[in-house]
Parts: sequence; structure tokens; C-alpha cells
Amino acid sequence: MGSNKTSRGGGATASPCARLRAAYHDCFNRWYSEKFSKGQWDKEECVAEWDKYRACLAQHLEDKHLRRILLEAEDSPYFVKDDASSPADRDGTTHQ
Repeated sequence: MGSNKTSRGGGATASPCARLRAAYHDCFNRWYSEKFSKGQWDKEECVAEWDKYRACLAQHLEDKHLRRILLEAEDSPYFVKDDASSPADRDGTTHQ
């Protein structure tokens, strides 16, 4: 009552994108159970919901100046990239 808590996610504070996240997840779960699991699926299913949620997240990251921090972290030598074209994947050896 009057709280910014949600019943989903164990009472986590509601994010600005929580409503869009719930709409996307509901759409995805419905698509998965009603279509994908039965072999009937359309690649365009839930795209509008995903685009709205992704745009909200991008804006929220920008508002909090987190996008810049994430981009800087990617340039860090400690950032682990899952890249199939890395030398270790090509020749089976690890390079340290």
C-alpha cells in the first residue's frame, strides 16, 4: 500500500521499466507455451513488447549514466568476452 514494492521478484523495488518487462515476459511466456512448444511460431511475435522494454532500459541506463560505465567496462582487460573467434576457440589452446 503506497509502497514502491512489487509482488514479483521477491519484493524488489519497482524499476521504471517493470510494467514493460512484465508485458514482454507475459507475451513471451504465452508465445512459448501456446506456439513455440507446439512447433507453430512466428519470429515477429512479441517484437513490439521487446522493443518498448529495450528502449526503456536504454533510456534508464542513459539517465543514470550507466551506459557509459558499461561501455568502459567492455574495454577493461578484466571483461570476459564470449567470442567464438578467439584464438583459444580456433586452435583448441588457451592463451594466457
